[in-house]
Amino acid sequence: MTTAVKKSKTKFIVLGIIVIAVIAGLIAWSTQKKSGSDELVIGISPPFAKQLQVAAEEAKAQGIHVKLVEFSDWNTPNITLNHGDIDANYFQHQPFLTNAIKETNFKLKSFAAGAGTRVGLYSKKYKSIQDLPNGARVVIPNDPVNQGRALLLLQQADLIGLKDPQNHLSNLQDIISNPKKLNFIEVEGPQTARAVDDADLVFSYPMYLRLAQTIDPNDALVLSETNNKHYAILFVVRDDYETKSPERAEQLKKFIDIYQNSDKVKQQLDDEIGENLWFKGWTKD
Repeated sequence: MTTAVKKSKTKFIVLGIIVIAVIAGLIAWSTQKKSGSDELVIGISPPFAKQLQVAAEEAKAQGIHVKLVEFSDWNTPNITLNHGDIDANYFQHQPFLTNAIKETNFKLKSFAAGAGTRVGLYSKKYKSIQDLPNGARVVIPNDPVNQGRALLLLQQADLIGLKDPQNHLSNLQDIISNPKKLNFIEVEGPQTARAVDDADLVFSYPMYLRLAQTIDPNDALVLSETNNKHYAILFVVRDDYETKSPERAEQLKKFIDIYQNSDKVKQQLDDEIGENLWFKGWTKD
């Protein structure tokens, strides 16, 4: 046997071993995936972890197994869901979802509503909005939807005027009146809670403030309306979820029913958000 033939034969053997290894890996991965197929996987933001874990523990007693996967940003949960890697996510309200679908063409939809929270304007330096000086540094979210919500609240506080007072997607270019000449600092939404120590005024969310432990969420200089279901956090799934995964969709419905009706979940929401700072987004009234 010539050297060239020997080398060629060796290459085929090595290639065969690699192919076998790849096939074995794929079989193992497939088997592992199937073995956990009864587990609902829900992508969440960290502030929602405790309340959903309470519901997951109650669901487990009813034979429903839920795995919560935390994401630190507001983009990855929708990307992961659109790819089909998780069953649902829970971190966004309808305006955010609508804008995300518009920007990405993801095939996602609201499956059910969860709790909603009020938002506020916070300061460690000033006791009232009237004390805010000219040129004050104001921190707001940098994503289009939550920035719009922040600007609407600043308008409610008579600090700015907007071109369209009802537009929840207003941005900084839509400000037509800024008598105090406020300087706006844009940051990632979850980071607003950590800006309270440095800025003059911060728009933020009760749950993120509790996580950051920077200020009591009840100490807002201005709070948003009590019960705006437009901003209730949603359980979001893929458009075809109920068609392609009817059994899993039924399990998800049961889990959400537990979340919505559990006294333990309600107590957890009171403890981690504040009794007067959250509302039931799924109610009709």
